[in-house]
Amino acid sequence: MQRVTFDPGLTQKFSGPVRRIINRDGSFNVRRRGGTWRDFHPYLYLINMRWLPFLATVFLAYLVANVLFAAGFYALGSAQLQGVDAPTPWGRFLQGFFFSSHTLTTVGYGNIFPRGTAANFLASFESVVGVLGFAIATGLLYGRVSRPSARIGFSPNILIAPYQDGTSLQFRVVNLRTNELMELEATVMFMTVDPGDHEQRARYQLLRLEREKVTFFPLTWTVVHPIDRDSPLFGLTAADLERLQAEILILLKGYDDSFNQNVLARYSYRHDELVWNRRFAPAFYVDPKGDLILDVGKVGDIA
Repeated sequence: MQRVTFDPGLTQKFSGPVRRIINRDGSFNVRRRGGTWRDFHPYLYLINMRWLPFLATVFLAYLVANVLFAAGFYALGSAQLQGVDAPTPWGRFLQGFFFSSHTLTTVGYGNIFPRGTAANFLASFESVVGVLGFAIATGLLYGRVSRPSARIGFSPNILIAPYQDGTSLQFRVVNLRTNELMELEATVMFMTVDPGDHEQRARYQLLRLEREKVTFFPLTWTVVHPIDRDSPLFGLTAADLERLQAEILILLKGYDDSFNQNVLARYSYRHDELVWNRRFAPAFYVDPKGDLILDVGKVGDIA
């Protein structure tokens, strides 16, 4: 069998050693530089942000907006707001801040209200900002919650395990969520870096799998690449893989029955995450009632 080399979009030329191509969280190890503010898309940035920074950003925007409008009401003077009667400047600013939060959220308790033209104009403008701002925040929240995504658990290590009369490369995956995934497909590539005099050249080779696809995915799936004479891993030792900066690149694609959409998951294993001559331990069993019991925490257990 002819070994096919190609560039999957990750370049074939490196000027130095690369830590890894795909990070453990599935993101690509690429840092972008040289962009301008015109290339920045706030919706894409916020929709892809992690939950804690996203919630912190929304809260900070709410806080900043109230502080700015409170400063505006404070600058207009207490005569423009009925009910502002604090004896100190800080107290009057706080009353303006809370009036701003009531106006921004359209709560309107009525204990403080504008009575001057300037204050009414500023409160009206703040009401529009609040309606638009919360509409944007609600849309972002819905987009984040409703967006289908895969939560695939990968075994911490990839194994060189006995297989039939020879050996094989194996890793195991499990669906960490309760949604149903079907038609799960795996694409596995073997990347090596050949050192040169002036530059390092990466080589990518698709690995032939025992099964490239499973119809149902309620349990675990051990993805197996037989290491025979046609395998690019045939005859390689741990020292060879380290010298070649070997990395196994993985792309999983499945159908999410809950959202009726395809979902993707990426992962990779470096040469130092390879365990030799071991097998995976069972991650599920049959209980006395005849039900299959899956322990997702045992996806990486090695016997």
